[in-house]
Amino acid sequence: MMLERFSYRGWQNAYKLSNGVVELIVTANVGPRILFYGLRHGENLLHEVDEDVGKTGGSQFRLYGGHRLWVSPEVERTYYPDNLPVACSQRGNATRFTAPREESPPGTNLQKELEIELGVKGSEVRITHRIRNDDTQSTRLAAWGPTMMRAGGRAILPLSPRIGMDKDHYLPVGVLGIWSYTDFADPRWVFGTSYIQLRQLKNPDSRFKEQMGGIYNSCGWGAYFTEGYLFIKRTAVISGAQYPDFGCNFEVFTNPDFLELETLGPVVELQPGEVAEHVERWSLFADVPSGEDCEWIDSHVLPLVKQTYA
Repeated sequence: MMLERFSYRGWQNAYKLSNGVVELIVTANVGPRILFYGLRHGENLLHEVDEDVGKTGGSQFRLYGGHRLWVSPEVERTYYPDNLPVACSQRGNATRFTAPREESPPGTNLQKELEIELGVKGSEVRITHRIRNDDTQSTRLAAWGPTMMRAGGRAILPLSPRIGMDKDHYLPVGVLGIWSYTDFADPRWVFGTSYIQLRQLKNPDSRFKEQMGGIYNSCGWGAYFTEGYLFIKRTAVISGAQYPDFGCNFEVFTNPDFLELETLGPVVELQPGEVAEHVERWSLFADVPSGEDCEWIDSHVLPLVKQTYA
């Protein structure tokens, strides 16, 4: 893996990680944020918020773009303004970006860290999210990894296997989380037998400009497709764990600017000094044929998902 420190879009302390196949760019001036993920010398699959470019400091929360580590449930402390420099260090093949402790209020003395490790070959990236409780009291939370994807594509979430009703299938196999602004009549939603899709549109003719939904995803993967690129993120599914938002471990969100593909770890009662970890694995494929229906996903998306488990 190559690690290069350089200036990126006004942030003087940014790092490029590359294994010759894919590149990531992480800013250490704020965040941390993974601002870029793409094939080497290729396009960025992540969304960057132009009005936040190069900014640091201040008490206003900024999205910045890319991938971040958040805290569920979504309350005031979720929006802690992480506008201060973070520390960068290496441990073996992994690079760690450690933020300063979030002082209270509105934080609750939490410390966040992203550890990034690129595969020796291929496009895989392992991202370990850590939240440390530096307070004197315990706190209940879940690690949350939202990834802001660039405009114009669609998120894909698999449903649990469809099986006819019998004596072994009386109970539900999943949950569907909805928000006050979730409208399944919105044409951005596409419901199929085996998958749920959410499209990102610049000018949606809809009641609400935002849409969000979550599921309990027993398959442990979600994808985003745009213009021949397929981004896949995977996470372990912990049987019997309590997940946030009525049991959701994958969520999707969109507005006229971007789409988020999100994973969530289990809810934990984090004691003082303890650390919660949540791991995602990313993969990226190019030249994927376009399509929209479940048959397209089965024939062109699912085989690539299976490759990521090899």
